[in-house]
Amino acid sequence: MPDFTINIIDWVIIFLYFAFIIWRGIGYAKKHENAEDYFLAGRSLTWPLIGLSLYASNISSSSLIGMAASGYETGFSVFSYEWMAAVVLIIFAIFFLPFYLRSKIYTLPEFLEKRFDSRSRYYFSALTVLTNIGVDTAATLYAGSLVVQLIFPSVELWQTILILAVLSGLYTIAGGLKAVVYTDAIQAVLLILGSVLLTILAFVKIGSWEAVKAVTPAQHFHIIQPYNDSFLPWPGVFTGVFLLGFYFWATNQFIVQRALGAKNLRHGQWGSLFAGFLKVSTPLFIMIVPGLMARVLYPDIEKANYVFPVLMFDLLPRGLLGLVLAGLIAAMMSSIDSALNSASTLVTMDFIKKLRPQTTSVQLMWTGRVVTFIFMIAAAAWAPQIDKFPTLWQYLQSALSYIVPPIAALFFLGVFWKRANADGALAGIVMGIASAAFFLSFSGSKVLPAIHFLYVAAIIFGMSCLAVFAVSLLTPPPPENKVRDFTWQRKIYDRETKEINRLPFAWNYRYLSVLLIAFLTLILLLFW
Repeated sequence: MPDFTINIIDWVIIFLYFAFIIWRGIGYAKKHENAEDYFLAGRSLTWPLIGLSLYASNISSSSLIGMAASGYETGFSVFSYEWMAAVVLIIFAIFFLPFYLRSKIYTLPEFLEKRFDSRSRYYFSALTVLTNIGVDTAATLYAGSLVVQLIFPSVELWQTILILAVLSGLYTIAGGLKAVVYTDAIQAVLLILGSVLLTILAFVKIGSWEAVKAVTPAQHFHIIQPYNDSFLPWPGVFTGVFLLGFYFWATNQFIVQRALGAKNLRHGQWGSLFAGFLKVSTPLFIMIVPGLMARVLYPDIEKANYVFPVLMFDLLPRGLLGLVLAGLIAAMMSSIDSALNSASTLVTMDFIKKLRPQTTSVQLMWTGRVVTFIFMIAAAAWAPQIDKFPTLWQYLQSALSYIVPPIAALFFLGVFWKRANADGALAGIVMGIASAAFFLSFSGSKVLPAIHFLYVAAIIFGMSCLAVFAVSLLTPPPPENKVRDFTWQRKIYDRETKEINRLPFAWNYRYLSVLLIAFLTLILLLFW
């Protein structure tokens, strides 16, 4: 194990980074005049900022540490979560984002109210707040604390988590979405450069790829695993992984809020596809491969979650360590700020504004800041519990598998099936909750054999869809205003075709989607 110490140069780099980020957040705070400025950046975001922010918010310290750990233990298979994200982002850009932007919503639960009714909205809003704080933010704080504890082993876990939460929350509370997006862009660049450098240095120290092959099972070099694989069976890629990806990229306020702040629909679509290209091109080679190479360098590492921090402290020269460590901290902060900002938006716009419609836009902005602070403390309080799970990645994916399928069902059927109504949506939610409770109570018992969480997600999704179908058909159809502007129709596609045909080839998002699919196909063929 390396020496986990930081010299003065590294400390200076880290300090300067934090000072710059907090300074920018405070700077943006002075420019906010109303709630739209604070929560959606005045709907002025351009595609590079959207794409980099989507990427940075997703590839957080929890994903970075989690993927390196999974690469160490199981190889390339974890990449399925990444390439499936690109598929979902294409679907999102084509079918869902146009409805979101056309309806001028602040939140994704607000869209459900427009399509169904307030019952769906409030359930989804409350659920999203819980997942943003209890899953996304808490997991990221835990991942960051692992690194800090290596440097300061005498500091308690909860203390490091609290410090990180406060530092991340400061500029989010002040600057809102604009501060989040601009800092995310910086953090994405730092993250990519740092990970590339670490990958190169690890390979140089090993000397050849043959050394990696010698200590790694052959199956670990394949993305697609057998149907009975304990970590990621191949049918689960097209069931649970797709559903989790759809929830995360197409319905999660935490992510979609960036696209909602787009200057226009085209910038939102280009930014989403840009994030898709980043998801396909970077995680496998600069996040998972280093975990695989660590098998050669550290065959007896104590905990897989330590792989990435150990690589950093062992391989990076002083000075560069501070830069890459700042990148890791940046990744953590990009997810924390995103989750806190989205959760604050949900509570403020879906609950406070509804309960107190007389609240002014400025008052909503300040309410959002208070809510952000409260959630920051709540996430810090829950994060230590994650230490009880075998791996960070398992915590993230298994938790979501039980929670998100009913919501995915509502969005899919709401957009693509005109007959789906409010009562059907409520039935889908109830059935989803009941199904999740059943699996949590009986899976692995005498009543029910243990079922992989990716299959559980698909079953819950199917049960929710059946409930929506059955109840919708047994009750009156939805009013025309619930269908006309919120369900996909061929005429919408045809009208858009005329618009984008006037654009240059490079700016036609459909052509860009085809290029992304081609690139993804090449990667899959190489490492199938």
